[in-house]
Amino acid sequence: MSYYFTTTVNGRFESIEKRVVELLKNEGFGVLTKIDIQQTLSDKLQVDFKKYTILGACNPPFAYQALMAEDKIGTMLPCNVIIQEHSPNVIEVSAINPMVSMQAVDSKTLGKVAQEVSLKLENVINKIENEK
Repeated sequence: MSYYFTTTVNGRFESIEKRVVELLKNEGFGVLTKIDIQQTLSDKLQVDFKKYTILGACNPPFAYQALMAEDKIGTMLPCNVIIQEHSPNVIEVSAINPMVSMQAVDSKTLGKVAQEVSLKLENVINKIENEK
């Protein structure tokens, strides 16, 4: 089992990012953080890097269930989704597979939450892929 779900699509980076945020919202996620890796590496290291954004997505009801089951699970939250440009208009969208990361924690409750969150994140990837 892979630790991520992924697809590659054609389109403008900004349009794909906007669509991913919409699809996350449709699955009950909000974006808590947005890290522009390209800008950060340019500012901090003066290096040129491809367009690469990390979205920190959270589904509050599932996050609450996970935190109630295991108070240290916050070390694994939020769920990250990355959008990266491999070449002009060739965009890869990837999301964490919580089923894999939650295997490190021995909890049936967390396993159930991880399974539901995994399905929702995989739905986002599948929907963006089907829009090709």
